[in-house]
Amino acid sequence: MLLAAGAASLALLGSCLSVAQAAVDPAPGSASTARAAGGAARTLQDSVPLPEELEESSQELDDEISMDVPEDLEGEEPAAVSEIPGADERATEEFVAPDPKVAAPEDEAACRAQLADAAAAGTENPVPCVTWGSTASAPELRAAVAAWPTPNWCDDHGANGRWYVNRFKACGIFPADLTVTNPRTGAVVGRMRYLTRAYAYSKRDIKTWAYQVELLEVSSSGAARGSSANGKGTCAGKCKVTESKFPSQPMSTSKEPVGQFFLETTIKTSPKGQKGDGQASAVWRFTNAGWAGPSNSITLPTPPVRCDNALPGTSKAGCVMPYIPQMVYAKNGEFPELAKHIEYAQNTKNLPGKHGTTRYLTRLTNKEKIKENRNTACPSSLERPPGKQCDEYPFASTWQGAKTGGGDFSRRMINGTQNEDGGRALSRFYLYNRTLEKDRFLVWIK
Repeated sequence: MLLAAGAASLALLGSCLSVAQAAVDPAPGSASTARAAGGAARTLQDSVPLPEELEESSQELDDEISMDVPEDLEGEEPAAVSEIPGADERATEEFVAPDPKVAAPEDEAACRAQLADAAAAGTENPVPCVTWGSTASAPELRAAVAAWPTPNWCDDHGANGRWYVNRFKACGIFPADLTVTNPRTGAVVGRMRYLTRAYAYSKRDIKTWAYQVELLEVSSSGAARGSSANGKGTCAGKCKVTESKFPSQPMSTSKEPVGQFFLETTIKTSPKGQKGDGQASAVWRFTNAGWAGPSNSITLPTPPVRCDNALPGTSKAGCVMPYIPQMVYAKNGEFPELAKHIEYAQNTKNLPGKHGTTRYLTRLTNKEKIKENRNTACPSSLERPPGKQCDEYPFASTWQGAKTGGGDFSRRMINGTQNEDGGRALSRFYLYNRTLEKDRFLVWIK
């Protein structure tokens, strides 16, 4: 099972296959099933203060961010980062996941060079070449994926060679072919079709993350049989590799070679406000005693991971994936009046932030500007009926708020307790997702 070999190390990150599965299919009575429908992780007697009401480094939020939090708090299941959701308008700087096939021309050139060298040497020992993409049939690939124990959010998409991410984990299944050729005749004398299952995990309160790849043989023939794989991990950007394990392991249809890597951000720990991206890659090749030499190397980069020590209210550093999170409020949850107001504001007044669009909200952390947004939308001169408070949308803690957003907003008098507790649920959302200044997010009314 994935991660079994490195269970002790992965405990450092609090992430393993069973955690990923529990997030999709939580057990009765688990923290996930106890999650409040309005978006809070625990009962509101445990309410978190608003970050903007705390000092820049609060022990209260340092403790809170390190608590075990259901991963499904981020909203829906991981989405393909190489796709843009249905758009009312296209946002700038949309992230596109790394596509390993981009390196295909270089892989082919390396293979041609290996074949030419072997032919010049006059050897008939076959030459192996590995490339992304597969000549296996769709039924073959589906059967291989179905037989592989993988969290549903990853394997439901099949071996489509794309990354799927949420805020703290990424997964994808990538098909590839190994072709073995006689350098003298040019005849293909062996072939192996295989899958790479790739996982990356980060955590909200430490500056280390993990990346793991597993290789599964789908089918093999001729001189490709009996091959082994070995490799290493690399990291580009603001990161370094702290552990890389990918020793030579035989390929088969029943036992998968595993490569496991740990990365750490190299951003400075002080002053507060530092952030930077790091992108890990797994690099491996194949060997076989009957070949002229090893295959060319093949590389699989992950989506970049952003680490920071810039989250308001806490001094702890943490790392996130390039996924735009969604705050969820339910009309039949703890904050129905709040949810119905946001639904009205999004649908009737066409205000930004709606699920399924790219009209994002962006977080605002400046305390004075937040106060100006609140005072613009809900001045103290407005009469509040007994038990009611003034609720504004877009939130005061966004750049789309009443003042900073140019005056296009909605306000409504709603139940005071719902308004306060719904605001704290939003605060918890910011905290758990490490939502920084100008980070984008959406609001999903269910």
